[in-house]
Amino acid sequence: MTEITHHVSRKNDIALFVPGLLLSAVIAGLALWLGNIPSVAGAGFSALTLAILFGIVAGNTLYPRLHVRCDAGVLWSKQHLLRLGIILYGLRLTFSQIAEVGVSGITIDVLMLSSTFMLACLLGQKVFGLDRKTSWLIGAGSSICGAAAVLATEPVVKAESSKVAVAVATVVIYGTLAIFIYPAIYPLLAHWFTPEAYGIYMGSTMHEVAQVVAAGHAVSPDAENAAVIAKMLRVMMLAPFLILLASRVKQLSPAASGEKSKITIPWFAVLFILVAVFNSFHLLPKGVVDVLITIDTVLLAMAMAALGLTTHISALKKAGAKPLLMALALFVWLIVGGGAINLLVHHLMA
Repeated sequence: MTEITHHVSRKNDIALFVPGLLLSAVIAGLALWLGNIPSVAGAGFSALTLAILFGIVAGNTLYPRLHVRCDAGVLWSKQHLLRLGIILYGLRLTFSQIAEVGVSGITIDVLMLSSTFMLACLLGQKVFGLDRKTSWLIGAGSSICGAAAVLATEPVVKAESSKVAVAVATVVIYGTLAIFIYPAIYPLLAHWFTPEAYGIYMGSTMHEVAQVVAAGHAVSPDAENAAVIAKMLRVMMLAPFLILLASRVKQLSPAASGEKSKITIPWFAVLFILVAVFNSFHLLPKGVVDVLITIDTVLLAMAMAALGLTTHISALKKAGAKPLLMALALFVWLIVGGGAINLLVHHLMA
């Protein structure tokens, strides 16, 4: 009798998650479908960006009437599917990509990541008076890989949904502007940049992978290829960044009396690196890798949809203009400071 009761209880527990998972999946499916339309993709709107936008719309219209039934599954999507999605993201990378951009490309990416994030910490708290978590989230999104970096940083810093949504919003706004700005200024900078060097400049300074592809395509095929490689190398730096950030979070968290302070390692970030290493050996058939990447995109889209569903417009309004102004300052640094760093490194390593 006890076994039967336990079995029924377990089925009921699982059933609690189904409505929320289905809702997240439906929104993700719509975002994936629209994201595959050439005109939408060409504008730089990836499935992840669309998923959070649709999630926010649904979260502030339909979801309040559904949240009692859907909360369990939506929260599970936002937390656990996100971590699994970040781990599988490693299948998009191989370490042979490092060799293709060379030492100069690696140097530029490291300098841009570190300078942008440090500037975010300084501006966010000292100039704009933002809290530490919001500054870190916006800094991660601007310095590494946009919305995916914001989502990956969230469990490390334990930020609220509203702060995550604000950070993602800055990526959407300024990343979209970048799609049009970089191709427009290329004729003015062509005297200093070859197409390949300009591609590395775009890949090392733009927010989202999809945005890099769109802008690079508008310049030239050579620029597009170099931009994507430089960008994916930047994405690869996400895991060590998260481990370093986790150690910093632990330093800033006062340990309980009598307890030794321990660094909480984000294991999903470590697994992300291991998956990238595994993928570098090409042990899996390409067809299998393609399927797993598709599954990964779905998982990340569901996590973004869940994030949007739990984001309230009132919380975004409460955040005010300061996060956008801070992200604007970082955007200017990425274009101007990033251009200067690219030229300097190429000159020194020529």
